[in-house]
Amino acid sequence: MSLFGHNLHAILPTYGFLLATGFLVALKVAATRGRKFGVEANLMMDLGLYVLLSSLIGAKLLLLIVDWEHYRHDPLSLIRSGGVFYGGLVGAVVTSIWFFKKHRLPVWAMTDILAPSVALGHAIGRLGCFTAGCCYGKPTGLPWGVVFTDPYAREIVGVPLNVSLHPTQLYEAAVEFTLFGLLLFLASRKKFDGQIFWTYVMSYSAARFVIEFFRGDLERGFVFQGALSTSQVIAIILLLVSAFSLASLRRIPQKRLA
Repeated sequence: MSLFGHNLHAILPTYGFLLATGFLVALKVAATRGRKFGVEANLMMDLGLYVLLSSLIGAKLLLLIVDWEHYRHDPLSLIRSGGVFYGGLVGAVVTSIWFFKKHRLPVWAMTDILAPSVALGHAIGRLGCFTAGCCYGKPTGLPWGVVFTDPYAREIVGVPLNVSLHPTQLYEAAVEFTLFGLLLFLASRKKFDGQIFWTYVMSYSAARFVIEFFRGDLERGFVFQGALSTSQVIAIILLLVSAFSLASLRRIPQKRLA
């Protein structure tokens, strides 16, 4: 299309589109599940906005902490960088708990409603990572290795070009789609409030710990002389917290939603 002598090209950033799609689909699922328990859709929408902002801030903050040296010298690149999921998860959980208490909603029952949506939204978001080339894997000779060729992707996220890489974004997306189905299956069979949420945290942490070994972006090593990455250390902590929480909540009566 031409306008005032200039050629214009319609561009739809796939990464941003899929992130937005993931958020909206997850919010829709959460609102639908919430209505089954008498939670107003408007309340879930308000929560979604709070969670969106807090998760973005949390993801950026953890990314800044993990790769301080890089962003100290190039702070503007933090704007176009995605962030670290665990930081976003912590930000979202803290904000959600505050929101639940403010509106006098049972915390663990509400987290069970939201957990499948988190998995689904994250799965779609990881597809966005794949289209952008971020969160890429190590070189591989396996037949399902992927090759990135766009110089712009290299410029923005640093993905190696013309090299067969582990599609770690797709590994994680597959895990999250599977968890979405599993959590919905367990939701109708749960024994206590908090079971679905902590099952999600435990399952995702275990999967992320393994996937980290195949990640090739940045310097993943951090602990034990580079043997483990920051995300793997967080995964171990969350695995322990999840196991403790599941065991504890099983014995503690919770205020249930109608």
